[in-house]
Amino acid sequence: MNEAQALLAQLAEWGGPPLTFMEVCGTHTMAAARAGLRTLLPERVRLISGPGCPVCVTPVGFIDHALALAQQHDVILATFGDLMRVPGSQRGGGAAPPSLQRAKAGGADVRVVYSPLGALALARAEREREVVFLGVGFETTTPTVAAAVLQAAREGLDNFSVLGAHKTIPEAMDALATSDELRVDGFLCPGHVSVILGPEVYAPLVEQRGVPCAIAGFETVEILRGLAAMVAQIEAGQPRVDNCYMGAVRAGGNPKARSIAAQVFTQVDSTWRGLGVIPQSGLEIAPAYAAHDAARRFQVELAAPVEPKGCRCGDVLRGVLDPADCALFGRACTPEAPQGACMVSSEGSCAARYHYTEGEGS
Repeated sequence: MNEAQALLAQLAEWGGPPLTFMEVCGTHTMAAARAGLRTLLPERVRLISGPGCPVCVTPVGFIDHALALAQQHDVILATFGDLMRVPGSQRGGGAAPPSLQRAKAGGADVRVVYSPLGALALARAEREREVVFLGVGFETTTPTVAAAVLQAAREGLDNFSVLGAHKTIPEAMDALATSDELRVDGFLCPGHVSVILGPEVYAPLVEQRGVPCAIAGFETVEILRGLAAMVAQIEAGQPRVDNCYMGAVRAGGNPKARSIAAQVFTQVDSTWRGLGVIPQSGLEIAPAYAAHDAARRFQVELAAPVEPKGCRCGDVLRGVLDPADCALFGRACTPEAPQGACMVSSEGSCAARYHYTEGEGS
């Protein structure tokens, strides 16, 4: 018997009430789906996906803002590829909702880059034009965007700015832990984010909410170790933060990365798709770097955002709806014709379910 089989057998020994564990990491979402882990777990132990996909939790209003900037003739919009097909607000009918991909097809200068440094390179090469980078992500990507802003300031690249929608995971986990909508018995903490933050950041979930936590890597056996660790905590009645990813996650995390982010960003209340406004869960560029904040630099008129009709991505992100139970899943909503962000992103719960169950529900 290998370790994965032994851990599954250990989980099957749990004889208490059914347990629901939530992962809040897009890489965990895809890894679990790829391995078919959801179907391998015993009946009394369930793993669900939460708001771990940064593209998915980015509200539709941010896409609308980006689309408005893309229509300005002097602007080059630089973005990660995952954002290109995320639907914006659809108004007045139409065959498909607006997106950055459609804006590009219509003549807007939208370019895919692989890092903020790619956007900086554009700003250097196109000094007569404004380059706006769409900054989306959690604590893992925030330091890289902050470093780009600092570099732009050092070089005097006054044509580089960031339209940001950066978010912080611990505050979202706390909101889910206190929700009346779904009981979460433990959190499988995100591996990459934990490399930056360190295990200590989850202590309030244990101390104030009594919720077990385990940090895990991304191989099937690593995820199973995390789940088994939380079951052991529950059996002992001693919730804590177990670091099951010690090869990558260290006490204190990465102080240098956090310091760089803290120079450029300040915490603010932020809107999450599906979760609404979560206090102090977002990051905006500090006043000292306002010259590189696209939201301050460019004044655009924005109507109230409109969620895609029939899309239940928000319910999926809160863990209260399985992707296959959405009426659009595998029918009107597929990776080729996505109606919501959870089907667009490579880390989205709906995309994971579709790709690894061949469109279950269709």
